[in-house]
Amino acid sequence: MDMPVTVPVEIADWKPAPFDLKGETVFAIGDVHGCATELGALLDGIARLAGETAGKRRLIYLGDMINRGPDGIGVLEQWAESAETRGVDHIDRLMGNHEIMMMLAVIGGPHADKAETMWLTKRMGGHILLDQMRARIGKPKAPANLALLSEALGDTVVHRLYGMRSHVRLGNTLFVHGGLDPHADPDEFLTRPWTIFTEARWAWINHGFLDWKGGFGGTLVVHGHTPPDKHRAISGMTDPHQFEGDRLGLDGGSARTGIVTGAEIRDGRYRILKAGTPFATPISSEGE
Repeated sequence: MDMPVTVPVEIADWKPAPFDLKGETVFAIGDVHGCATELGALLDGIARLAGETAGKRRLIYLGDMINRGPDGIGVLEQWAESAETRGVDHIDRLMGNHEIMMMLAVIGGPHADKAETMWLTKRMGGHILLDQMRARIGKPKAPANLALLSEALGDTVVHRLYGMRSHVRLGNTLFVHGGLDPHADPDEFLTRPWTIFTEARWAWINHGFLDWKGGFGGTLVVHGHTPPDKHRAISGMTDPHQFEGDRLGLDGGSARTGIVTGAEIRDGRYRILKAGTPFATPISSEGE
């Protein structure tokens, strides 16, 4: 009989930062990319912390739940669970560029072909999720369309996919997948619809955001999208999970590093949460 896999969860020390969340406690989770076991361990850790927390508790998924990893369906099933199941009061599910690629590919329209081509590349890893969905329903040649999503993932997950948001603002803090363009009007930038593909740059930006030193007009940005090695190359930061430059990055590299990263954020402070065992040799980042 196989013994259950024990996934370590690391809870870092609190660090000061000028977050003002109006009294809420936020648990934010960065890119997961199909690492269902690590996500489950992190969510269990969050539930324990939430149980010790007074006041409103919010869970925010920062996007890029899918592709690359061994169990994208398992990730989506956990991601779609209710706030009550996860021991919090509210859940926000934000859209990442990987969800944009998949959704544009399956719904059709002017960007469908380009999105599907990008989604299914080895670099983006959508072919892994596609094969997982086909295996789930026993149809190895099923086309990538909404019928496949509905049959493989079920109505609840599909409903959650359509309900994804571009961002959440809470007090002085913006939660978004990619980041902000400091040279764009933030309201216009953040309301660009995901259906315009790569022009919805809130899901894709890293250069021009991570290397910007001038702040964002008093807004603090919590984001995912850029894994640690690429983050360091752009930002010059030794620790990409440190609050610096009015940014806090929570992409731990997941399927490339073995680590799913999140944070507990409260007024005036935050601490990093990591689930998983680091790979001896991380896979370098060619795309996000």
